[in-house]
Amino acid sequence: MLTPDRHQIILELLNQKNTVKIQELVEATNASESTIRRDLDQLENNRMLTRIHGGASLRVPTNEELTMQEKSTKHLKEKLAVATYAADLVEDGDCIYLDAGSTTFEMIPHLINKDIIVVTNGLDHMNLLTELDIRTYVLGGQIKTVTRAIIGREAEHSLKGYHFDKCFLGINGVHATNGLTTPDPEEAAIKTAALLRSEGRWVLADRSKFHRTTFAKVADLEEAAVITNDSIDAIEQFKEKTEIKVVTS
Repeated sequence: MLTPDRHQIILELLNQKNTVKIQELVEATNASESTIRRDLDQLENNRMLTRIHGGASLRVPTNEELTMQEKSTKHLKEKLAVATYAADLVEDGDCIYLDAGSTTFEMIPHLINKDIIVVTNGLDHMNLLTELDIRTYVLGGQIKTVTRAIIGREAEHSLKGYHFDKCFLGINGVHATNGLTTPDPEEAAIKTAALLRSEGRWVLADRSKFHRTTFAKVADLEEAAVITNDSIDAIEQFKEKTEIKVVTS
């Protein structure tokens, strides 16, 4: 098989799965492991993927940001499994923070009939929470149209008035060295502020978020537990730094 053909197969698999192992690529291309390693090095030099231990992950621009509608249609099955598990962590009497995000949004239907208070910076979250008659407080501040999140100095100031039993955050990147990241510094600031005011700290991340780093840091990996949907390559390096709960979808 010619090199361009192998490269095309590698990139197609990455687009389907986000993360692939070297052995998967060997089987898909009928090439040797050393050849695949050279292919991955070349593609990484061309900024088309990111090498990880034992394989590669899809390279995504650090400032790429999808709309709430776009995010809600990606990895939906995995997000539902993660959201259901996260909602089960919420107990009667809890005051919780729900970050704006597509996975945290999927938690809301599972919170019905729980005696809780929810604080959120998500406009879509606010609408569904009130429709379901869940006691809700909304942060004040600037509305970001892309993610339908409330951000800015006023939102940070609003958070100073609360203390949470648990917070649940969406995230764009989970990296063993670079920690938890998101594209927008203002959204990162809100996530960080919520973490600092919470006893239990949970980040909801489907497997596509692992080995990724985006522009703005939220926290070190050690500062929150992570709920994800499936086993991932080299998951042990994450378990060494924080609690990782793997939920089968």
